Amino acid sequence: MSTFPIPPTLNGYWRDAFNLKQHLQQFLEIKPAELELKFTTALADLAELGRRDFDWEDASKFYRDRVGEAYLFELATWHLTSTDYIGDTLKLIVDNSQGRVLDFGGGIGTHAIASALCPKVSHVVYCDINPINYNFVKHRIRELGLESKISCCTELDPAETFDTITCFDVIEHLPEPSKQLLHFHTILSDEGKMITNWYFSKGLNQEFPFHLDDPKIVDLFFRTLQSNFLEVFHPYFITTRCYRKML
Repeated sequence: MSTFPIPPTLNGYWRDAFNLKQHLQQFLEIKPAELELKFTTALADLAELGRRDFDWEDASKFYRDRVGEAYLFELATWHLTSTDYIGDTLKLIVDNSQGRVLDFGGGIGTHAIASALCPKVSHVVYCDINPINYNFVKHRIRELGLESKISCCTELDPAETFDTITCFDVIEHLPEPSKQLLHFHTILSDEGKMITNWYFSKGLNQEFPFHLDDPKIVDLFFRTLQSNFLEVFHPYFITTRCYRKML
């Protein structure tokens, strides 16, 4: 149980993950029993797909064209079974988000929805290259009445800048994560904050075959992070970190 109070804007997450199960049933047009069965095999199904089809030479194509609904179910399972942990990440978002927010690699939309509910946030841009995730989040936004607060894209406008950048469970999937950090530094406003995490491990039993764990690339990532950003302390017991630009 989280030890930190729940902001009123996040009550919907603790109640039903912003109505996630109903949104999945509507979007996929499947029965509740079938949905529950998908949850039980989600992690194993995605790991098997990764071992069979993933190639770092064409990582973007894998996430865009190959993962299909498997990633949708894996993410949904994680968000439904780790309420307090993810909830503390959402509290961190509420504490720090303001202005224009970019949710990069936004998955099933939980973080974009939480950001949109923050009183200091004017607009959220959800970006994800997976067409199923993209269409699912468009559905969720309509169902939640947030169409005026969240816009969706599969590619960013290079001229756009943001006051807050969120990026969760994405960095370890990129072949050159340090380049993504530098891009974030470029598009983040001088007073802005970046809220992100990473998991540079393939897991104890290779359950994450599509995660980066190359020591040289990981070392470069941390050198890039430490030379371009300063960490902002937060009290939550989570792996997610908050940063501001080093100017």
